[in-house]
Amino acid sequence: MLRAWIPVLLIPWTAWTAAEERPASSRIESLGLFKNGLAVVQRVATVAGPGLYRLDSIPEAVHGTFWVAADARVEAMVVARDVEVSEPGPVGHDLQRELAGRKVLIRFRDEKMAPVEGTVVKFESPRGAEFWDRTYQPVQQSIWWPYGSRPAPASTPSRFLLIDTVEARLYVDTGMIGTLRVEGPEGAARRRQPVLVVAVIEAKQDPVTLRFQYLAKGMAWAPSYRVDLTDPKKLWIEQGAVIRNELEDVADAEISLISGFPSVEFAHVLSPLSARATWSAFFQQLNQRVQPGHAATMNVMAQQVVSYGGDSGVGGSGLPEIPAGDGVDIYYHSLGKRSLAEGDALFLRTASGETAYERIVEWIVPDTRRADGRYIDEYQRNQNPDDFQDAAWDAVRFRNPFTFPMTTGPAMMTAGGRFSGQRMTSWVNSGEETTLHITKALSLRTRQAEHEEEGARSVVFVGGNDYRRTTVKGELLACNHRREPMKLVIRRQFSGDLLEAEAGPKCVLREEGVYSVNKRNELIWNLTLQPGEEKTLTYRYGVLVDQ
Repeated sequence: MLRAWIPVLLIPWTAWTAAEERPASSRIESLGLFKNGLAVVQRVATVAGPGLYRLDSIPEAVHGTFWVAADARVEAMVVARDVEVSEPGPVGHDLQRELAGRKVLIRFRDEKMAPVEGTVVKFESPRGAEFWDRTYQPVQQSIWWPYGSRPAPASTPSRFLLIDTVEARLYVDTGMIGTLRVEGPEGAARRRQPVLVVAVIEAKQDPVTLRFQYLAKGMAWAPSYRVDLTDPKKLWIEQGAVIRNELEDVADAEISLISGFPSVEFAHVLSPLSARATWSAFFQQLNQRVQPGHAATMNVMAQQVVSYGGDSGVGGSGLPEIPAGDGVDIYYHSLGKRSLAEGDALFLRTASGETAYERIVEWIVPDTRRADGRYIDEYQRNQNPDDFQDAAWDAVRFRNPFTFPMTTGPAMMTAGGRFSGQRMTSWVNSGEETTLHITKALSLRTRQAEHEEEGARSVVFVGGNDYRRTTVKGELLACNHRREPMKLVIRRQFSGDLLEAEAGPKCVLREEGVYSVNKRNELIWNLTLQPGEEKTLTYRYGVLVDQ
């Protein structure tokens, strides 16, 4: 039997009336959790057959992701209905709404004032020009509200409670009320609120199963790793996950963790089907262009950083050595069926494995020049200290032992049960090599210096600018103060063309310098320093400096 995914159409219905709506319950059947706060939700509901059904939940879906699948023709509407609610809301927050239409007896704090008896006035929700915002103007996106425009704030309760008495309509100051007696039978309160009504038409068989699929915010996962280096030859690595539910109660739902770089172009746009949506907010959100790293796409920890094996200085082209698989690079890791109430958080271990590793010290010397050859200003260094830090790191080099990729996340290193350090690991395909820093290598003394060589300096005209061609000589010094040999990887980044370098390092073209006036290169040395040994390396390169 064919099953088609049918878009939701907001069209009028004439076959049924509101009185014929039957309540129907739905539940979340499965969830796919991204790290950036988005979840792929599949909700299921079973109904008797053709007819109108009022569901208990309205999805807060990302624009363009709400679809319905069923062995029937299905249409859906969000409408306002008077429904029974067991918890009408905070008592006393808005007496006008809570007690609308009920008889009350009010006694005041000032005992000299006579009691008042009457019926609380009931007001309909505003509709029309005084309610809808039709300006459709773009607004500045907020880092706290990724949908672009903030949701409309809840209406502020009036200071006065309006009551119709036999004689007149009274405006009673709520601050003067001492006690308030409400007449009438107790029971479930009724409130007018938006509901999702589904029309099932031309069902092929009874009952009919409805499956709603959409993307929503409110549930995500955060990965972490623990790397045990107790064994000098093999490391033990575990992957853990923390899941937090801020969506709704979930019972026996199939949950999967999704790794990859999700491309959700309209993640910041709330579907017009949402109960909180307005055309004004919708068009405002569409006008927002979300840049990578913005709140709507989250930062690097919520996405992926890819680290290729060649960057560690091991030889090869710098591309993954083992194919990652077919299809798109989105990986689903199933956790089976889980139950989480709204507000619950869960930690669990998702995978573990062991692999051979190598202890190294990696000395990274960042580029000191801009692409135009000028030195990087001090204020720019202070704004991004990590990018310009000249530091040597104790590190481990290993291959991913899992049958799936390692995703971007924090990695904690231990040895013999003792904490050693914590750094961020990047996306690493299964079987691919990576280098993970542990802590700064203080027992390696380092020094680096550069100076421009004297001589004639020619002027080169490039792209409408004059550049001075100059030759730079650099020197790197490293001294091992440990009582054991040290495997040292030196990575010196520079801008320009390499002329010569001592000890035959590998020269790699960095991606960010492909189209700049000066190439952005990296020299990579792989050395072994004996205890107490000092090593000096020299190199020369030519660079164009903007006049």
